[in-house]
Amino acid sequence: MEIEKTYNPAKAEQTWYQYWLDKKFFKSVPDKRTPYTIVIPPPNVTGVLHMGHMLNNTIQDVLIRRARMLGYNACWVPGTDHASIATEAKVVALLKEKGIHKTDLSREDFLTHAWDWKEKYGGIILEQLKKLGASCDWDRTRFTMDQPLSDAVIDVFIDLYNKGQIYRGVRMVNWDPQGLTAVSDEEVIHKEAKSKLVYVKYQIEGSNDYITIATTRPETIMGDTAVCVNPTDERYTHLKGKKVIVPIVNRVVPLIFDEYVDASFGTGALKVTPAHDINDFNLGQKHKLQTIDALNPNGTISQAAGAYIGMDRFACRKQIITDLTELGLVEKVEEIKNKVGYSERTNAVIEPRLSMQWFLKMDIVSKPALEAVLNNDVKLIPEKFINTYKHWMENVHDWCISRQLWWGQRIPAWYDTQGNTVVAKTKEEAIVILKEKNSTLKLEEVKQDEDVLDTWFSSWLWPLTVFDPNIVKNGWDKANEDLKYYYPTNDLVTAPEILFFWVARMIIAGKEYTGKKPFTNVYLTGIVRDKLGRKMSKSLGNSPDPLDLITKYGADGVRVGMLLCSPAGNDLMFDESYCEQGRNFANKVWNAFRLIKGFAVDATLETPQSSSAVISWFENRLSEQLELINEHYSKYRMSDALMTTYKLVWDDFCAWYLEAIKPEFIDGKAQPIDKTTYEATIQFLEALLKIMHPWMPFITEEIWHLITERAEKDCIIIAQWPSIKTNIDHNQLTEFEVSKELVTMVRNIRAQKQLSPKEQLEIIEKSDATRSYFDHTIIKLANLLAYSYTKDKVEGAFAFQIRTTEFFIPLANNINKDEEIARLTKELEYNKGFLQSVQKKLANEKFVANAKPEVIAIERKKESDALSKIKTIEEQLAVLG
Repeated sequence: MEIEKTYNPAKAEQTWYQYWLDKKFFKSVPDKRTPYTIVIPPPNVTGVLHMGHMLNNTIQDVLIRRARMLGYNACWVPGTDHASIATEAKVVALLKEKGIHKTDLSREDFLTHAWDWKEKYGGIILEQLKKLGASCDWDRTRFTMDQPLSDAVIDVFIDLYNKGQIYRGVRMVNWDPQGLTAVSDEEVIHKEAKSKLVYVKYQIEGSNDYITIATTRPETIMGDTAVCVNPTDERYTHLKGKKVIVPIVNRVVPLIFDEYVDASFGTGALKVTPAHDINDFNLGQKHKLQTIDALNPNGTISQAAGAYIGMDRFACRKQIITDLTELGLVEKVEEIKNKVGYSERTNAVIEPRLSMQWFLKMDIVSKPALEAVLNNDVKLIPEKFINTYKHWMENVHDWCISRQLWWGQRIPAWYDTQGNTVVAKTKEEAIVILKEKNSTLKLEEVKQDEDVLDTWFSSWLWPLTVFDPNIVKNGWDKANEDLKYYYPTNDLVTAPEILFFWVARMIIAGKEYTGKKPFTNVYLTGIVRDKLGRKMSKSLGNSPDPLDLITKYGADGVRVGMLLCSPAGNDLMFDESYCEQGRNFANKVWNAFRLIKGFAVDATLETPQSSSAVISWFENRLSEQLELINEHYSKYRMSDALMTTYKLVWDDFCAWYLEAIKPEFIDGKAQPIDKTTYEATIQFLEALLKIMHPWMPFITEEIWHLITERAEKDCIIIAQWPSIKTNIDHNQLTEFEVSKELVTMVRNIRAQKQLSPKEQLEIIEKSDATRSYFDHTIIKLANLLAYSYTKDKVEGAFAFQIRTTEFFIPLANNINKDEEIARLTKELEYNKGFLQSVQKKLANEKFVANAKPEVIAIERKKESDALSKIKTIEEQLAVLG
């Protein structure tokens, strides 16, 4: 079989991904095997593949591929999230390009456009994941607005409403003026901004005196209904019972006293705007103040404000400062830095706003989810996130679950004209209930709530409803076979920023509807940043297109590159050079394979002692390192598992093992290899391919099939994970490490003394032994004429020490004596200087008294090594005269 000189990633990726699909290797159905299950964090249906997806999904694929090879029934469920705000914004923008405004359409017409958009563009990201090699069970692909999953969301709403956990009321919410919807606290990103702190004078009614307040939001002055000071603040005690005049609108409002106000902050006087600040709202409730909403939903000034009506809030902010200044009511303006909340989805500045919304009480339902993490039933990896999780869950607020959108699961609440409200799945059910309260009810009088549910209110059911959408309705006892087999799932791979509003909520839903956790382990990835530490973003232009990277470096190269530097929970400083390193690794594996397949095998040859020894060593080394790799996997040290694999292949197998067994060239012609060594080498290669497969699925499958003709389903994707030998010979491993150091030393001596690699040298070991296991391997790797032993010092030879053993190389005829004396003299001077600096430090009583014991031990080791080197160099100089 002709093997191409260079590995062709694109060809292998296309060939083998389709082959895996055709043979249904990704497909999972319940059977007698133990399941291993991952549900994908569903990317937004609007999304295209970015670097964060690459990291997250590569980790998931590594875990699922290894589980498959370990014999588990591996099931990775893919899907997408309907992403209410993002998708609606996309569709609105698309319609606007066509000259169509959302307000011109009925709800049904708009949803038709939205579904058309989803069908056309919604599957892009899943197709892109296939390019990465994601081995999902694509037959199980779900969408959070699939009818069965949407029905489950409505069932949950009705169930929790009937349990008294869901209620409707006017509350202060985070309002997105661009998205025209409420958003949760977790969807608000706080950024540092430059703001103006304006000191505004409010006139005391009936006098020429003023009280000064400081505000960064003067555009809300028209909504002020009080000024508040601390009752202990002596500056204002004389104003008890007084009223003040709100500038611009000249509204007379009370001056109230409350301990909430910090007298030491600013002027100690606070403008109270109950409609536009949660703390002001609470003060307003306590003191029975009027509430005036000065802003429209779209962020313009409202009719109720009485001034600047229809003006944009930020334009109004500038104008009102100008107007107040002209009125002589601005005492001063300070430039400050403060935190401003922005909508995660639209990047609009959030407005606190009083709004009628639906809420889920979180105090009771959240308790089992907190306990699950604190008692380690659900493990967070790394554990440093447990405290963050605990803080969030112990300070949880009621969840605003309604959104003022059309795309999403519509809230199943129904209203009649008499103010009655019922919650029911269908209009027909609602009418039956409403007629009990209103016997004259007409069909057209029944209206459904206009709002949809928060996207997270559907995705918190994801691990349940992807398997059994009827779980809420039927309960665990009547759950279908899929859910009882695959649930709880094993691992969830996701980002820390959604730990609360997705991970925690999935645990809440799982406990509420099954009494079980949804997953056992939560692996939290870091943020992918550029090499300067900046978060990757389109605006900075520092985020490469993952598909371009795959085209340039191959999917395997990119997968390895992403995970070489990705410790759990820590940010990944991505540099394209990592992908280049991944590609180089793939090429190294390919070239090693070509070398092996290029060996001519002679069944009549005896196995050389050098090969027998190194075969035994690598067998032990493979098991030793596989044990370490398995341990890294068990502790979710993904980067460590990859790096250990990388070194095992590149260093141990390619650099040492293959060099030791590689047949010699005689007269420019490669000699044949014995059958035993060749077969052992193929077995090692196959084991290494299996270990590499989760990281590098394509090249490993390609080489697997090029090694030998295989049956239709004899594929590495379902090959058995290698086993570890029970009796690893650690003494042999240690002995070979010394042998490697010796070979490396000989190579360095050749380089130092400018001796040709082809020039054979002799090594004499000072020892009581007469031979060691790796003598013949050392002779071959170091190109020695002989390897012998002596009990005495070898006069006139170049001496060096490895660990505690001394070695000699007779070099009298191989080197320029004068040049060697000059080199050794220079090296001696350096080491004496180094020794002097170390001894000076150790003679410093203050250093010895204050330094940690381990630091002193390191310095004493430096001293000992330097003395040993000086002694060896002086002996070499003495030999040279």
